[in-house]
Amino acid sequence: MEAGPRDTEQDAPDTQHEAGRLSPDGPDELDVTPEVQVELRPARRMRIWQLAPIVTLAAMGSLMFAFPLAFEFGDGGAVVAMLGLLISCCAAGWGMMAARRVGYTWPGLPSKGSGERTDWRVIVLYVAVCAALVALAVWRVARLRS
Repeated sequence: MEAGPRDTEQDAPDTQHEAGRLSPDGPDELDVTPEVQVELRPARRMRIWQLAPIVTLAAMGSLMFAFPLAFEFGDGGAVVAMLGLLISCCAAGWGMMAARRVGYTWPGLPSKGSGERTDWRVIVLYVAVCAALVALAVWRVARLRS
């Protein structure tokens, strides 16, 4: 006598079991539930201690840039405006580095460690927008001088 599970369908062919039928290699395909993968680590987000100095520097720099341009404070206004532009750019760079560390990326750029290549058209677009903004800022400060 051989030890093992009994095949009840061969013993009693007139009994029909609808639920739990087994095919020769396991359960029927219709009864299998799909696997769900759940991330156990919490999502990485920027914390308030990361955002506060960036927002403060950006606000201070933009005010230093905007007020001399709006009210024309004489010869010193251009220097204050350029310093404000420098502080704003530093805050933007700091914000981008903090966001990159958390895992955020610019639209069109691949995420860190994905192995994808960046499309050169996206980079050209970002460089063109930055160059236009710098040209407008320098042009406005140069107009303050004259």
